[in-house]
Amino acid sequence: MNIRQLHPHFVGEVSDFDLTRPLGDARLRALIDAMDQYGILIFRNTGLTDETHIALSRQLGELELAPFFSLRRLRYPELFDAGNLGRDGSILQDERRQLYNKGNALWHTDSSFNPHRASYSLLLAHELPPVGGDTWFADMRAAYDALPDERKLEIEDLVVEHWLWHSRMLAGFPPPTEEEIAAKPPARHRLVQTHPGSGRKHLYIAAHAEHIVGWPKDKGLALIRELMDFATQDQFVYEAQWRQPGDLIIWDNRCTMHRATEFDDRTLRRDMRRTTVLE
Repeated sequence: MNIRQLHPHFVGEVSDFDLTRPLGDARLRALIDAMDQYGILIFRNTGLTDETHIALSRQLGELELAPFFSLRRLRYPELFDAGNLGRDGSILQDERRQLYNKGNALWHTDSSFNPHRASYSLLLAHELPPVGGDTWFADMRAAYDALPDERKLEIEDLVVEHWLWHSRMLAGFPPPTEEEIAAKPPARHRLVQTHPGSGRKHLYIAAHAEHIVGWPKDKGLALIRELMDFATQDQFVYEAQWRQPGDLIIWDNRCTMHRATEFDDRTLRRDMRRTTVLE
């Protein structure tokens, strides 16, 4: 693979690597090895369609299906709708859906609120706004490495409860319905994880992290916020810019966080579609 590193810690931009045809064993191994090293890979003008996007993702593992309360604009359940368009193709007017999407602007890790975690997310641009709507990433391996030794010892064995509706309400979403709560209950994961591909330790937190198991809620939230602020300092963050339809970014949810930057979602169109690979 021809890869240009874009940040001192992580992020690679790949050129001359065809994603529209089956990878085969050697190219699949090269892709996974590169993901283990960089955590995030950017591919420009890939030529992927919905069908080849899904086919590529399946080569990396079993795919998570979009939950029932997602906007069913897209034909395939393997595709998560990360845009602001309604079923008729026009800009969303549903206030509740707009508030739900605001959670994407918080630092988060896809599907950390599920017991079965996600490994990779593959986000493909179909239509981009002229201004805004880019994606920032944070390197949770580098952030962990930079923590003081005493803090590493303190957090080594902690377990965090992640809840989808915690992050959504932080972003202004109204209290979820009983049906929504039942569909997405909380899940628990260790705060410090070891990345299976690289063997490096990393933090596993994000906006979905509601509290630390066994701690008073206020104390736990204070530590989560402290670690989030530490991990999103400039030296650990990269702003990936979407240039054109067909751009694809693959990231490893286990060792990165991400957030969408703001754009005028009431007047500008943004059509982004994501597949999510289960760990």
